Amino acid sequence: MSRVVRFHQTGGPEVLQIADEQVAAPGKGEVQIKVHAIGLNRAEVMFRNGQYLEAPQLPARLGYEAAGTIAGVGEDVTEFQIGDAVSTVPAFSQNQYGVCGELANVPAFAVVKHPPSLSWPEASAIWMQYMTAYGALVEFADTKVGEFVLIPAASSSVGVAAIQIANMLGAIPIALTRHSNKRQTLLDEGTKHVIATEEQDLVAEVNRITSNKGVRVVFDPVAGPTINKLAEATAQSGIIFQYGALSTEPTPLPLFPVLAKQLTIRGYTLFEISTHPERMARAKAFIVQGLTEGKLKPLVAKTFPLAQIVEAHRYMESNQQIGKIVLTV
Repeated sequence: MSRVVRFHQTGGPEVLQIADEQVAAPGKGEVQIKVHAIGLNRAEVMFRNGQYLEAPQLPARLGYEAAGTIAGVGEDVTEFQIGDAVSTVPAFSQNQYGVCGELANVPAFAVVKHPPSLSWPEASAIWMQYMTAYGALVEFADTKVGEFVLIPAASSSVGVAAIQIANMLGAIPIALTRHSNKRQTLLDEGTKHVIATEEQDLVAEVNRITSNKGVRVVFDPVAGPTINKLAEATAQSGIIFQYGALSTEPTPLPLFPVLAKQLTIRGYTLFEISTHPERMARAKAFIVQGLTEGKLKPLVAKTFPLAQIVEAHRYMESNQQIGKIVLTV
């Protein structure tokens, strides 16, 4: 028997329940992981709320990222052995697999042997954040040395990852956060500039920083009406990656900036990388290299025991954290 997190209806954190269940042996092409740490993501909050890319099939499991040891190996799996230290890549549907529990079966293609220098909480805080940022900044934008990258919601785990990857590329990250109380921590994490959007004029500050040239790459998980300001701050022929929908307000099309500056607003998700074998291989190599060299360093904001998963989800929704919230098992 294993403790497993499920929810039987969509809603707030209180719908999450922990139950003892019998976990089946891993099937063909799968491995079973004894979970030591679980990284939380906005994707799971949205899935729990019924506001994600796919609707949950109730009663539903959830969870994309876990780190632990291989406890079982299914048929046709040759690259892993029992006892291997591994972490999971979000390359599957939460309706098929969910890693939030003591034991989790996952497809072997979504499992990686991470650098041994990482702690379990750090190892559970790798793939969603770094692969999401990698895909936009490296694979599709081909960000160059000296280019500016604008990063809204920069205190999130993906935001911090984008700061680190921009620095790894020799680009200049500009972090957006609502209030200046997170400014120093974001500077400590390597961003070159911080704009507190409820205290400063976003467009005026970007123009000041870039000498009125604007930024070529915007990496935005928020959407909503702020996209108008992001478009104004984007350089001629720039690109806005829209990879999330944290705002509950409608997202207008900033038509005149788009026309005047020939902007691209591009919908983007991690799955463009994690479900594409060649891109996935490039992403893994880039991220493992960065982790090994210390250029990428997962930032764990706070840990909770698995029994406090409701409290952990509430903390995520409070937006207090800088970096990753992790459950320990």
